[in-house]
Amino acid sequence: MKQEILNRFLKYVQIDTQSDEHSKTYPSTKKQFDLANLLVKELEEIGIQDAAVDKNGYVTATLPSNIEKEIPVIGFLAHMDTAPDMSGTKVRPQIFENYNGEDIVINKDLNVHLLIKEFPELKEYKGQTLITASGNTLLGADDKAGIAEIMIALEYLTTNPEIKHGTIKVAFTPDEEIGKGVDHFNVKKFGADYAYTLDGGPIGELEYENFNAAGIAIQIQGRNIHPGYAKGRMINAILVASELNDMLPIEQRPELTEHYEGFFHIIKFFGTVETSEIHYIIRDHDIEKFEYRKTLIKNAVEFINKKYDREIAKYKLEDQYYNMREKVEPVFHIVEQAKQAMIELGITPDIKPIRGGTDGARLSYMGLPCPNLFTGGHNYHGKHEFISLESMEKAVHVILKIIEKSVKS
Repeated sequence: MKQEILNRFLKYVQIDTQSDEHSKTYPSTKKQFDLANLLVKELEEIGIQDAAVDKNGYVTATLPSNIEKEIPVIGFLAHMDTAPDMSGTKVRPQIFENYNGEDIVINKDLNVHLLIKEFPELKEYKGQTLITASGNTLLGADDKAGIAEIMIALEYLTTNPEIKHGTIKVAFTPDEEIGKGVDHFNVKKFGADYAYTLDGGPIGELEYENFNAAGIAIQIQGRNIHPGYAKGRMINAILVASELNDMLPIEQRPELTEHYEGFFHIIKFFGTVETSEIHYIIRDHDIEKFEYRKTLIKNAVEFINKKYDREIAKYKLEDQYYNMREKVEPVFHIVEQAKQAMIELGITPDIKPIRGGTDGARLSYMGLPCPNLFTGGHNYHGKHEFISLESMEKAVHVILKIIEKSVKS
């Protein structure tokens, strides 16, 4: 099975599917159809008759039940796009078989290394097969590893029809990396009772909690006066924006937080004396703390306006997604099912909150409860990305074990 996983994965990562956060189209880049069309062809080759890709780039397929009793329909999803953070063009995978547990030279000329002192988790993979890119692109395991794992699991079921299973739905989505992955996804048409995204990291990860998320853009209108005659007249919009930023708790920045700690994260700042603009993302797992954070930053804007006795600061605040825990807990057996599947396979479940969001979070609020499973990768979105082939194989077995357990439950 490992060779089959490797073959599919290597094929997928060499197809450029980088999404574009500035695009006005959906999907954001046409090249995502290159992978989508290939996946439809491969699904048909393994015997999935209804495989299709729609105008929005969604690949969907169904493996019909081969049992008489009715059981819940399970879905498995992964996303096709790679992050805008780093190039996904001309990805050249490198394979390190029987990894020796020492530093890895990804690209000597570009001085790109995986150093044990910086990535101590490497020691856990001694003797395994590791895959990296070549130093000037990301690898794309996020989330082409998830795609490969789902495809291999489906192929295993179609070539072993004696294995009993209920109806299985699969979907491969575009634009997850830019937060638009399920903008046009039809949950009702998909037809699953619950699902799992294969979009996690190291082996054992199982996630059903994520941040509540909002974004706020604040515009500040200053007053530019010749500096020689500015006393009592000038309002420097740059300094006002800095003043507002200083009103937020210093210790609640992403670089100083972990686990369940939320944050305010400044992501853009630009302007002149006359006008400036400052953008933040706001994150917290706890909905009450999340609402408090939004109130705190709105109060800072109001304070600025009162101080200068005019409305020099305006904001636009939008919620982006919410913690899926609220929607998953009523059907918590789907988390327990995945947890027990891992335990039976000798994998230690690592249940922890996602310090971010997934398609699964939005799907959960669209009526499809959707925890997240590991794919086996590390250091996503950058040149130090790597994945273990053995972890990918384990992910396939977890998919199959979940399906097996669903029949017995």
